[in-house]
Amino acid sequence: MYRKFTISDYIRYVIVLIFFILIIFVFKLQIIEGEKYKNIAEKNIVRIQTIYPTRGEIYDCKYRPIVLNKPSYNLYITPGEIVNKEKVSKFVSTNFNKDIDEIKKIIHDNRYRSYQDILLIQNIPFEKMVITSEQLNYYPSLLLKAEKVREYYFSNHFTGYTGHITKDEYNKLSRKGYSINSNIGKAGLEKYYEDILHGKNGQQVLQIDASGKNLEFFKHNLQTAPQNGADLILTIDNDLQEYISSIFPKNRKGSIVVMDIKTGGILAYVSKPDFDPNIFTGGISAKQWDNIITDPDKPLLDRIIHGTYPPGSVYKPILASLGLEEKVIDSNTKLTKCEGGMWFGNRYFKCWLKEGHGRLSVVDAIKYSCDVFFYDLSTRFSLEQINRYTKQNYLSTRTGIDLPGERKGFFPSRKWYIDNYGKYVGILGHKVNLSIGQGEVLVTPLQICAYYSALGNDGIWRRPHLLAKRIEAEHTYKDFVEQKHLPISEATLKLIQNSLYKTVNESYGTGTAASINGIDVYGKTGSAENHMGEITHAWFSGYAKCDKFEIGFTVFIENGGHGGSVSAPIARKFINYYYGIME
Repeated sequence: MYRKFTISDYIRYVIVLIFFILIIFVFKLQIIEGEKYKNIAEKNIVRIQTIYPTRGEIYDCKYRPIVLNKPSYNLYITPGEIVNKEKVSKFVSTNFNKDIDEIKKIIHDNRYRSYQDILLIQNIPFEKMVITSEQLNYYPSLLLKAEKVREYYFSNHFTGYTGHITKDEYNKLSRKGYSINSNIGKAGLEKYYEDILHGKNGQQVLQIDASGKNLEFFKHNLQTAPQNGADLILTIDNDLQEYISSIFPKNRKGSIVVMDIKTGGILAYVSKPDFDPNIFTGGISAKQWDNIITDPDKPLLDRIIHGTYPPGSVYKPILASLGLEEKVIDSNTKLTKCEGGMWFGNRYFKCWLKEGHGRLSVVDAIKYSCDVFFYDLSTRFSLEQINRYTKQNYLSTRTGIDLPGERKGFFPSRKWYIDNYGKYVGILGHKVNLSIGQGEVLVTPLQICAYYSALGNDGIWRRPHLLAKRIEAEHTYKDFVEQKHLPISEATLKLIQNSLYKTVNESYGTGTAASINGIDVYGKTGSAENHMGEITHAWFSGYAKCDKFEIGFTVFIENGGHGGSVSAPIARKFINYYYGIME
């Protein structure tokens, strides 16, 4: 006799069936497809996303752009999302002209940053971005981002450039919030003011699902806005900068620097040959870099602060001032008669004028640039006295300009000669050579410009600088009001100023090619022999005053010839031009 099924029996069987089905699904989820869902779950993670600040921009003294930020499309890769390393590396290499081994190295070096976006390609053209973006569905590890990149309006050295952070730089700067993708200042103002320009990172806490979608679970108080970098307003005048660059002798090396003698602000800063900083914007290849650094003209060399040269006759006012301050000479003293040279022991030291200048006072010795006068004057002092006084006038010492890597130059001491030539070295001949800015003495064009600017500023030496306005808020740096006084009395200063005026404005002065009606131009020429060629370096340095400005300047042309015929006419041109554009 069969028992009749009741409703409760049906319910019981249904429950058993449902339970059995649940067991099957649990088995499938946990055992059969467990690894699949484990991977998906692991990708549903909380991420802290860095929000990068906008880098500060750079403007000239009239708020015209020098360096701005422009939109840029950049390609990133997320190592943890890579499905096929070979395939994705080949795709990037083919489409973006990047060496495949370099791509693989980037992936390998960042293999432990599984879910961090790693920069691969920077500054992708818009057309290329549109074409390749359609194929990114096949490469889930690749991501295009719209960001900003530097745009440099002028070829120059003082702005410097930015570049991708290196591993060593990252290890030093990561505690300041820099990421492995950061661009940092590598040279010039970009490097010197990195802390000011960079700004501070912000961050956002996100929960991301397996597809990369933000689940938006965290909506309150979990985002910190970035602090953008501060802009730099410079003392540079773009018009003057570009004009001087345009009149610089073609295919010549050298530099021209112009500064405000009252403030120390740099108005123009031209070093030739120069380079376009934009070549570093999208990342530079090893081949391009090798071509630049092996170029015999050294375009990356900033000749204003990194080049050191014998000053030649622009050094003579230093020794003249020493003689006047120590009362060895006065305005009327006439030393050995110049007959084209002077004997010291068994060596004859020539004057640049073969016929000789006769017997001269110190003012005329500077005006005509007579070498013999300064040969004789140097014998009245020890080498250490000349060394010490030179450095007291801030030559062969760093000026402290707001640029990295400034060189200090060199002035030899007795100990240096003994160490390098032996204890029996004769100092007299070396000292005579140094007296006219030859031999081992080395200076930078900026040091010479700062010295002559101080002569025009009543003996007050100002620290040269490019930044016009003090950055407030959290940024501090050495104040540019720093000033020092040359070790020179008022009487000596007036005598030196008078000699520089006569050099430019009286007949037979060596600098008459710089004379301008209506503007008081003071200056000194120099033609310095050098080991880099048979032709002398051409110097002209001084200052100019009128009702519109008071500026100091140095024109230096490597292997240019005579300062009076090569450098002085260039100074005349840009002084005239600056007078015309001043409001």
